[in-house]
Amino acid sequence: MLHRTGSAGQASASMAGCAVTVSLLLLFQPLQSGADSGNPGTIRLLPEISLRINDRAVLSETMALRPAEMQEPDTVILRFIGDVMLHQAQIDNAWDGKGNFDFSGYFDDIRDDLASADVAVANMEFTLAGEPYSGYPAFSAPDSYAEYAAQCGIDVFLTANNHILDKGEKGLVRTLSVYRGLEGKYGTKMTGSAADEEEAGTNYPLFLNVKGLKIALINFTYGTNLTSGKKYPGTNLTVKEDILKALQKAERLGAGLVVALPHWGEEYRTSHSPVQEETAVWLAENGADLIVGTHPHVVQDTCILDTRRGGRVPVIYSLGNAISNMSAANTQTGLLLEVRIPVDAFGEAGEAVPYFTFLWSSLPGRLSDSHTVVKVKDYISRKDEWKQEYEYSKMVSTYIRIKELTGIKD
Repeated sequence: MLHRTGSAGQASASMAGCAVTVSLLLLFQPLQSGADSGNPGTIRLLPEISLRINDRAVLSETMALRPAEMQEPDTVILRFIGDVMLHQAQIDNAWDGKGNFDFSGYFDDIRDDLASADVAVANMEFTLAGEPYSGYPAFSAPDSYAEYAAQCGIDVFLTANNHILDKGEKGLVRTLSVYRGLEGKYGTKMTGSAADEEEAGTNYPLFLNVKGLKIALINFTYGTNLTSGKKYPGTNLTVKEDILKALQKAERLGAGLVVALPHWGEEYRTSHSPVQEETAVWLAENGADLIVGTHPHVVQDTCILDTRRGGRVPVIYSLGNAISNMSAANTQTGLLLEVRIPVDAFGEAGEAVPYFTFLWSSLPGRLSDSHTVVKVKDYISRKDEWKQEYEYSKMVSTYIRIKELTGIKD
C-alpha cells in the first residue's frame, strides 16, 4: 500500500540523475622553513580543486558488480477498481438496526489484491454529506463506507465524477473533510476535487512517490449532475486548458509516470465513443502515460496508443462497476486492473503493462447474504456455492459476452 512505501520511495527518488560538485577551498598544511617560513600553524591557500561526480556513472558501476538477479529493475504495481456505488438497497441491507452499517463482505475476495498493491485506486461515486443517507439519484453514504474502503487497502479515492455534488456545495465540503480525516488515520489520499485553490494545488495533480518513481494522478469529469456555480469548492472538469496545466506541472516537477483518470463516456455502452477516443489521443500526445476511465457502469474496450512523442500509452476506456446494486445487462461485471511499471535504479519508468481480472458484483441472497464482489475465474468452478443458480449462469454468460464485445483477455 502507498503509505507503507512512500518514505522509501522519496529517499530513492533523490538519487536519480544528479551531479554533485565538491569544492576543496582550503588545504590545511604547516608552512615549510625558508622563504615561506612564518609562525607555526600558519596556513596557506591552495588553488580551488573542483571534482565533478556523475552519480549515474557511479551507480551504474556499482550495480554492475552486483549479482545478475539484483540488477533487475524494481516493479511498481498499481491496481484500479471502477465505480464504488452505494444504492439505497445497499444502505438498507447493510443496516444492522442498531445504528451501524456492515459492509464487511463487500471486498473480501479482492481485499488482498488491494492491500498488496503499491498503490490501489478506486472511483468513489457518492458523497459523504451526512444523514439522511440516500442512494440514486442523489447519493449520500455513511462515513463508515469510505472508512471500510480505506481499511481494505485503497490508497487513493477518486472524487471527480458526476455525483460528487449531489448534495450541493455543503455536501462536497463535508465529503472532502471526511477524506482528509481518513488520510490522517489510514494514509488514504483523495484527488479530483478541492475545497479551495490551495488544496487544488496539492492534488491536481496528486503526486505519489513509490519505490523511487514519482507518479502524477490527474482526475477529472465531463460534468456533475448539480453544480455549485463556483470553481471552489468544486471538482475538476474536462477543460483542456486546465488539464494541460496539470500535465505540464507533472512534467515540470519530474513525474516519471503520468496517469490520466477521466470520468467520461456514454453509460451502458461497451464500446468507447468518438469523443473518448479524441480525448484519449490528446491526453497521450500531451504527456499521459496511462489512461484509465470510469462512468459508463459497464466494461468498455481497451487499446494501446502509439504517440508522436514515442510512447505507447495503454487506454482502458471504462473499468465498469466495482460494487453496486445494479442488475441491468452487463452492469454486474467490472475489471480489477493491474498495471506493472518497471523502475530502474535511477527512478526511471519503463513501459506500463496492463493485466485484467474480471469481477462480478453479486447481490444479496445470490452468493451470500450481502453485496459482494468476486473474481469471475475463481468462481466459475464453484457453482455449488451459489444460492441462486440463475445468477451463476448470468455471471458466466456476461463474462463470455463482455470478452467478445471488448476483446479483453484475462
